[in-house]
Amino acid sequence: MARAGAALLLAAAGALTALAGVMLHGRWWGLALAAAVTVYAAWSLPAAWWARFPFVLGWVLLTLVVLTGRPEGDFLVASTLQGYLFLGIGAVLAFVAALGLRRARAVVDA
Repeated sequence: MARAGAALLLAAAGALTALAGVMLHGRWWGLALAAAVTVYAAWSLPAAWWARFPFVLGWVLLTLVVLTGRPEGDFLVASTLQGYLFLGIGAVLAFVAALGLRRARAVVDA
């Protein structure tokens, strides 16, 4: 039960990290800060199904919600270099989450 609660909190933390990154990615220092903080946070979490994966899932889900256009035609993440680099952070996070699941699985199997 505690791990499920931790997973929910980490998913919310991932979503909040993505929201902060979306708000700052338009400036070069904001994009660098968002990338560094997000990847460091995901990598420093324990390699377990309840830790690293929910954080990344929360980040990716909020980013997908933000990518959908508004009825007015506005976007928070535009088709610019900064926007594509911000989306690249998601690819790196997916890789980090997959490594965490594989490493946790190997420890359980051993």
